[in-house]
Order: sequence, then C-alpha cells, then structure tokens
Amino acid sequence: MAGKIPLAGVIGSPISHSKSPQLHRHWLKTYGIPGDYIPMDVAAHDLPEVLRALPKAGFVGVNITIPHKETILEIADLVTDRATLIGAANTLIFRKDGKIHADNTDGYGFVENLKAGAPNWNPAAGPATVLGAGGAARAVVASLLDAGVPEILVTNRTRVRAEKLADDFGKRLTIIDWVQAGNILEESALVVNTTSLGMIGKPAMRVPLDGLRRGTVVTDLVYTPLKTDLLAAAEAAGCVTVDGLGMLLHQAVPAFERWFGQRPEVDSLTRAAALR
Repeated sequence: MAGKIPLAGVIGSPISHSKSPQLHRHWLKTYGIPGDYIPMDVAAHDLPEVLRALPKAGFVGVNITIPHKETILEIADLVTDRATLIGAANTLIFRKDGKIHADNTDGYGFVENLKAGAPNWNPAAGPATVLGAGGAARAVVASLLDAGVPEILVTNRTRVRAEKLADDFGKRLTIIDWVQAGNILEESALVVNTTSLGMIGKPAMRVPLDGLRRGTVVTDLVYTPLKTDLLAAAEAAGCVTVDGLGMLLHQAVPAFERWFGQRPEVDSLTRAAALR
C-alpha cells in the first residue's frame, strides 16, 4: 500500500442512483485527504473475483448495497456479530493480512440520525412501531433493542417475514397484522417506516395515519422525496419528524474513519453535498 492513493467505493447493481460517492468525496476534499470513492456496478457472479482484486489496486474498503448485502456474508472472511444478527453487511474493510472484514453500520446510522433529528427522543418512553420486516428493518430492530426500547411492534405486508424477525430477535417483538397497522400508532412513542412505500416510483403508504399523536417521533428511511407523505402527515399531527437522509450520512461515518483515518462530521454542508 506504500505510495498508493487510498481508494474506496460502493458496489451494487444498479449503482448510478447512489449518493455515497458525492458524500465521501465531499469528506475527502473537506479533510484534504488524497483518495477517491468510486461507484461500481458488479453482477453477483463477478463479486468474489472483483473483491479479491480491489486491494491490489489500492482499495482500502467498499460499501455494499442492493442486491449484495446478504450474499456478501458468504464471501467475507470475518463477519461482525452485528452483521451476522442482521443478516446483511454494508461495509467491508480490506485488511493488511488480505482478509475481508464485513460489518453493518446501518443500525448505528439510524440511531445517530434519530439522536440528531429528535434530541429529546427517549428510547424507554414506550413502544416503537416498525413498518416492514426486510433487511433495513432488521438493522433498525437490532439498534432499537440495543438502545433499550421496551417493546417493538412489527407489522409487514407479508406476516411470515415479520414472524421470522420475532423468532430471530426475541420476546420484546410483537407482530401486528398489516391491516391493523394504523391502530397501533396511537400507543407508539416512535414510528419507523423501513419499507419502500412512499418512495418516488413506488406505491403510496396506505396505512391510516390519523392515530399519530403530538410528540411522537416519526422517521422514514425513504429520502426520495425528502418529505414523504408519512412525514408530512406526522408533521401536521404535531409529531417530531426525522427524514431518512441523515441515516445515509451517519452510517457512512464509521466506514470513512476506518478507511481513511479521519472521523468525519455530519453537518449542513454534508447534507448539501449528498443532495447535490
């Protein structure tokens, strides 16, 4: 690695939509670090070969996104307990001994975004409702349990997937039928949408939202649009709203620090860079 410019990047398919390159390049420029962050569209059958070749080209690590976040666990040499529990990884570190180290920073990014956007949020204040039961939901549930949320109400369009979540994460999870989702909002201290509902180009969020009450913290992992219909309804109801862009920004912090040796700050300039 001596003399090589450190490189990082993001691997997925497709990848042209990713905001990660402009985010990491902003930090590289801000801290005067020589290096670059490169988006790479890699098919599943090429992934092992590509990953083994990247360190030879000066790569210190990469982010992994859809559709490789689950399969990467079978390729990595070392997987953190957190990534194993979630069943997915989003961050790889290429170690000097040649081994690939896989971690998941999505849950960290989610909680840090909540802390920044809703500084008075108290994990112990009451139940959290999580809409969805996919990979993002697994990361959110793991982080909420770590934070001390007493009960998590999980609702998903396919109930069996939600039940798998409860089997994996234990008795603090309660499964609610999707048709009843609107009925549990009133008792929730926190509401999290981890589905793609409400995203540009995806179906609308059809869950009745009239149960939202003033003071409830509502966050949406969708950030296109930045203010989803869920967040607009929550704002109108007097809830504390937190958009999904901050999760993307905060989950990138530990990765950037591991790769480039500088812990970056998430501020208004960072948000502006990601939104460019």
